[in-house]
Amino acid sequence: MPRLSSTHATSPFIWCAGILCALISIAVIIGGIVIFVGYMVIHPRVPIISVEYAHLDLLKYDVVGVMQTQLTIVIRAENDNGKVPALFDETNFKLSYEGKIIAYLKQDEVEVAKGKSVSSHYVVQSSPIPLSTLMKEAIDYAIKEDVIVFELKGGSKARWRVGPVGSVKFECNLSCELRFRPSDHNYIPSHCTSAHKH
Repeated sequence: MPRLSSTHATSPFIWCAGILCALISIAVIIGGIVIFVGYMVIHPRVPIISVEYAHLDLLKYDVVGVMQTQLTIVIRAENDNGKVPALFDETNFKLSYEGKIIAYLKQDEVEVAKGKSVSSHYVVQSSPIPLSTLMKEAIDYAIKEDVIVFELKGGSKARWRVGPVGSVKFECNLSCELRFRPSDHNYIPSHCTSAHKH
């Protein structure tokens, strides 16, 4: 019984597409290896941000229930890596009192040299803040106990360049309470750092 046979030549287009996909796959693998090796070579310690210092410059509270305040906050960006500089970008914080946001803190991109730190000074002045009944009770209690608490939340994105083709990125976040004594306006130091997040 006769058999029919046929041969189909593979299109040059398919060959080119296959070769191109193989080259792209190899490039991706090599790029990943380069980034991984670079990361292991520099053996990085994660960048951190922390509150270095703060001061309650002004606190006014009248019988009508309106509060005005001004704070100085110093935030330190640390790069403990001794082999590459770190870039801290998209730095944003919210300062609030009893859940009410009273100020935003923002910082442009900052480069921190190898094994160094950079301190950023923020002078935060709020507009007059009308207080709710709950907030009035809270500030009355704070003045009585001589401890007033503000909340600071936010963070920064840090990155290192690893070799010529990639970078290692980290998120450094803060969420902590800033405590002050209304009687002398001094900051009560606390552990406010992103280090424990990693």
